Amino acid sequence: MADGIMTRPDTVGDPQILAERRQAAWDEYRSLPMPTRKSEEWRYTDLAHLDPEAFEHIVDAVVAPEPAATDDLPGAVRDVLAGSDSRGGTMIEIDGGVARLELDSAWVEAGVIFAPIALLAEQRPELLERFLFSSDVAPMERKLWALHVAALSGGYVLYVPENTHIDDPVHIIRWLSRAGVMVSTHSLIIVERGAQVTVIDEFMSEDLEGEAKSLNGVEVFGGDGALVNYLALQRFGAGVKHFSMQHANTPRDCTLNSFNVSLGADLARCDVTSHLLGPGSDSEMLALWFGGRGQHFDYHTLQHHAAPHARSDLLFKGALTDRADSVFRGLIRVDEGAQLTDAYQTNRNLLLSPDSEATTLPSLEIAADDVKCSHGATVGQVDEHQLFYLTSRGLTRAQAERLLVFGFFGEVLARMPVDSVRERMTDAIERKIGI
Repeated sequence: MADGIMTRPDTVGDPQILAERRQAAWDEYRSLPMPTRKSEEWRYTDLAHLDPEAFEHIVDAVVAPEPAATDDLPGAVRDVLAGSDSRGGTMIEIDGGVARLELDSAWVEAGVIFAPIALLAEQRPELLERFLFSSDVAPMERKLWALHVAALSGGYVLYVPENTHIDDPVHIIRWLSRAGVMVSTHSLIIVERGAQVTVIDEFMSEDLEGEAKSLNGVEVFGGDGALVNYLALQRFGAGVKHFSMQHANTPRDCTLNSFNVSLGADLARCDVTSHLLGPGSDSEMLALWFGGRGQHFDYHTLQHHAAPHARSDLLFKGALTDRADSVFRGLIRVDEGAQLTDAYQTNRNLLLSPDSEATTLPSLEIAADDVKCSHGATVGQVDEHQLFYLTSRGLTRAQAERLLVFGFFGEVLARMPVDSVRERMTDAIERKIGI
């Protein structure tokens, strides 16, 4: 199957809407050049070794006829499920295939839809016709986005009807089981007028002996006055290269809070775009990453203000050690007529070893004249004066460094909207610090 998608997308058996869109995406993929490091947007991440032909493409992954028993799930997945989290819905994908899907009966009765994309393409094609793959994708993303669509392995649709407030998070766990594969998944979240939901996409694997590729696309469509919290937690093991492309679309008085955590994978590239399309729309964009063992994290963000009286606030923080490096490139774009825009962009980086490196490139592009926009960025090492103060009070250097790291991340962690996830991510960072 490794060469199947490189000659044509295998659309046999696909619902018409998926077959058409995958074929169009494949045609676009073939027509576009692969981005190189000569491009400013890809200067720090080399795609020369992406080589999709070298991997087995898991296309149209199956939906299990019966939910997988807990004992049959990977141990790390069982550990997450065993936590105290209350969930409005749960989906477990293994290599793109749905192993388990649950939705609280109260939300089923309220008209909430939570289902695999392929199933919705058969049962509610009008929903996908309107929303699926319809986000405004930047030129720098087009090549990977087209590959993501053409090679779609699986994904879900979450539809929340008007004025429905889902109290507990909807949690999706995506497990990658083996090396030598490329898995492409999609998250389509549609939240109608006045509705509210929190969605957690969690990506996990063991350390792999070889290499695997993960592609993920996210589209969030809010209604007027809706509230959406979206959390992406990337905890892949060694051997994985992960590419995520996220697009949030917020109309009048809609609020979208996004939170990205990157702790795993050898390479993680994340493009996070917030399209503020209506007056009163509000976007909070938060992220943290902790890199070691030569990991590479590359974040590109766009706060696109297309309407007046809208607000966005971005805070991204990264800590690096042991030959890890990171890139942040952020843009606030304010269209002509988007007056009274209120936009902020902040990136902070903490280097814990002399062989780690962070590059930060914030920028503004403003076509309106009555706005309040600012950006700032820092790259710094552990403060030796602070370390000396803490060690002089009886702490070991390792304990002191741990306190400083959590002090650095504290501002971001405090704004995470799910307490149980904050605790789990704190534990994961603690284990990664290893001190």
